[in-house]
Amino acid sequence: MTTLKLPPTIEVQNLVFSYPEQKPVLRGISFSLQAGERVGLMGLTGAGKSTLLENLIGLKMPQSGEIRVQGTKLEQATLSQARKQIGFCFQDANDQLFMPTILEDVMFGPRNYGVSLGEARDRALDLLDEFGLVEFANRSAHELSGGQRRLAALAAILALKPAILILDEPTNGLDPSWRRRLAKVLSQLPVEVILIASHDLNWIGKTTQRALILADGEIKIDRKTEDLLKDKSTLESYNLPPDW
Repeated sequence: MTTLKLPPTIEVQNLVFSYPEQKPVLRGISFSLQAGERVGLMGLTGAGKSTLLENLIGLKMPQSGEIRVQGTKLEQATLSQARKQIGFCFQDANDQLFMPTILEDVMFGPRNYGVSLGEARDRALDLLDEFGLVEFANRSAHELSGGQRRLAALAAILALKPAILILDEPTNGLDPSWRRRLAKVLSQLPVEVILIASHDLNWIGKTTQRALILADGEIKIDRKTEDLLKDKSTLESYNLPPDW
């Protein structure tokens, strides 16, 4: 009996992207993410990590190459379908929290996709309870700490029940206790793939099993996270000192 091989959850082939009148930021990038993977994306500031993530969700469109999400090519006609499957958390949680209360923030996505008011509310309250935020449900995001805002933004994404979660520098501005709490939350999420762009190598070591290094517009390294973090000479060669 032949077993059907499922396509990668995300597949990137020969991706090229540049801003107007500038050299390409991404030059022929290829990689794939399989169901069950937790992957870290590392690289210096300005290496193009955020640009790559924004290409993966169609906020930016490449000049050449292609991206496939669950086997479907990402293009204008399929953007809506892809975005229902991908949850994306920006570097600044405030970019995703804009309603009068965080309960309304978490309900916003499901309501926008036609989920009933009652179901959206129940879904939002369950997530806020799971993240220890239910007592703040009727407060504005501006009344929360940085860690609380980060979890509220994540709850707002998870309310849409995405298969794929992409996080851009999720530990920015978080103290150690909140970084640990966020790592615990991520370890328990029922999503197929998590891709995390971060400079926080110690935290990446605790939350991912595979690591990519983006440099000079290319994926230079693709290794097991544990092995890479032990290879200090390689990290140093990409100006990613593990002890800082």
